[in-house]
Amino acid sequence: MKETQRDVRPTLDAGHPLFGLGYAHPVERREFVRLRDDDTRVEDATVAEETPVALIYNGWPHVVMMCTPADVDDFAVGFTVTEEIATLGEIAHVGVARYSQGIEVQLAIPEARAEALRGRGRSLVGRTGCGLCGVTTIDDALRPGRTVGADETIAREALYRAGEELPAWQTFNEGTGAVHAAGWATREGHVVLAREDVGRHNALDKLIGAMLRAGHDASDGFAVVTSRASYELVQKCAVAGIPLLAAISRPTGLAVRMAEAAGITLAALLRGRSVNVYSRPERVR
Repeated sequence: MKETQRDVRPTLDAGHPLFGLGYAHPVERREFVRLRDDDTRVEDATVAEETPVALIYNGWPHVVMMCTPADVDDFAVGFTVTEEIATLGEIAHVGVARYSQGIEVQLAIPEARAEALRGRGRSLVGRTGCGLCGVTTIDDALRPGRTVGADETIAREALYRAGEELPAWQTFNEGTGAVHAAGWATREGHVVLAREDVGRHNALDKLIGAMLRAGHDASDGFAVVTSRASYELVQKCAVAGIPLLAAISRPTGLAVRMAEAAGITLAALLRGRSVNVYSRPERVR
């Protein structure tokens, strides 16, 4: 997909530290001063960038998310589907435009869907760790979601293998140690697709968007993430039809409840050859 540059007059001077965020690379080198004992020295290292990404539906701004500035088209598609704004088939157009202070993604969806979205409430700004953007009520936040039905099992060895393979896909995190990853693994545990972002839910949205666009069958494998297993990740998996979510860190109590309600197998603390299965353990043999 071709990206464009948006011709907008900057509100910041070219010398301002925030100028040019829309054109930032996912990882940048930054200089810093290291203090150790009585020694002071100037060094440099890579840092993960965060860029405002605005999602605009039929010309109407809905939300601004802080994201790693890569694969934003996949993010827009994944967010649209997992937040049940529109289905993949209803997304008629995705256009990405960069400008000095951020990135805009213009999406075209059926007008009835856009009108329903405008009725949800005011436009919002989402922090990097925010998984509730566009939600204005508790009922919306804790929507029951869909139930995932899958009878086939996954071998525990597949979980162990996916946990071992995912780090090789974390190119942005390699030098920064600050970026989450979400990967898609086959039933045998081979990671075949992954996306990275400073936000754990953004990474999963990017992955789901990439899966949908590539035509991957969500029921024929599982997702593995480097973050904790929070409830909004379970919700997104339920909407996408992913039957098993494996996380490197621990789950929250609400995530376990959500997984039980959605019929999702939730595995967490995937470390080496060990994993805890909190819901639907019969799917793991």
